[in-house]
Amino acid sequence: MFERFVKKILNSIPRPLLIKISLGLRPFIALFYAGSTYKDPIDQKSYRKFLPYGYKKIREGVLAPGTFSLERHRFLWLFLKAKTSFFDESKPIKLLHMAPEQAFYKRFKRLSHIDYTSCDLDSPIAEVHADICDLPFENNYFDVILCNHVLEHIKNDQDALTELYRVLKPGGWGIFQVPIDYSRSKTFEDDSIVDKEERTAIFGQYDHLRIYGMDFFNQLKKHDFQVQKIAVKELYTKEEIERYRLDETEILPLVQKLIDE
Repeated sequence: MFERFVKKILNSIPRPLLIKISLGLRPFIALFYAGSTYKDPIDQKSYRKFLPYGYKKIREGVLAPGTFSLERHRFLWLFLKAKTSFFDESKPIKLLHMAPEQAFYKRFKRLSHIDYTSCDLDSPIAEVHADICDLPFENNYFDVILCNHVLEHIKNDQDALTELYRVLKPGGWGIFQVPIDYSRSKTFEDDSIVDKEERTAIFGQYDHLRIYGMDFFNQLKKHDFQVQKIAVKELYTKEEIERYRLDETEILPLVQKLIDE
């Protein structure tokens, strides 16, 4: 019954309001679902069940009760912990966090070695409200940029990539997750589709402007980023993927801006 309620509110409440409501509900939901079957690496807590999430196409057992993290959030956290110096207190970084996720923003903000800046056009939890295609930051300013599941909402996503490259320091790196159809070679978008239900059926959400294909990685390269593909399957066993409720097909786009010689 509770799962049906979750499905209903996801499809009926605007995202900014949903964020505000969920902040108060989260502790009670986490307590209710406490258990030992699955583990959220972000809060290091275990749960008997994860919640469903999605719009018209609901994914069962993917939303962690304590942090409201999804598969992509948990994969990102695990990668940052194990494969980068992101959490190394001896290495100060300037971080730009686009469209800050609930699961991360307070945790990142309280890290003493991180000079934290969150940015979004209208998110109630972002510190800076700005257009990703016209960011109010200096050139070569940030050491790390996290921009996850943002570009599919942006009409001029290539302009956004140009801006992200501009504000990233030479030698800096970023992670730019987007929803990718790995069976599709080329990105598909069609502005003539205006019906919300039809857009949801085709693009996954009514407010998504495209469905990216495997050419997304080449799009990043065209903006002079060096790109690595980090696959879930290459880092974790089947047991770990199930335990953390990861998406076994996901590939993380890790980008870097080279130092000029």
